[in-house]
Amino acid sequence: MLAEIILIFLIVVAGTGGELCLTRAMKTIGEVHDFRPMAVLRFFGRAVTVGWFWLALLGMAAGFFALLGMLSLENVSFVIPVTALSYAAGALGGSIFLGERVTPQRWLGVLLVCIGVTLVWKGKG
Repeated sequence: MLAEIILIFLIVVAGTGGELCLTRAMKTIGEVHDFRPMAVLRFFGRAVTVGWFWLALLGMAAGFFALLGMLSLENVSFVIPVTALSYAAGALGGSIFLGERVTPQRWLGVLLVCIGVTLVWKGKG
């Protein structure tokens, strides 16, 4: 049980944290306007110079490997719905870390997701 909680925590916090760091990196680099191969390579070259990019890779990799570990312990019909907590973490992280405005309607959606995760967790037993 403790291993499951740790893995879910890593999936949600590390994975979503990685996505938030990637968003920060992309906002630092700027938009992609040119999709020709050399332009994409130059864009990637700029990306690897941003520290947030590397933190993003680390967080997303940790979340991915935690997901693999969790899938080895539990049924996919339990794991995938429970990892929906990432939506709540993403909204909270976007609000705090990125300064995004999260509307009350979105918070209501996050609440509904959390209620759904609770129902899935309670139904496990």
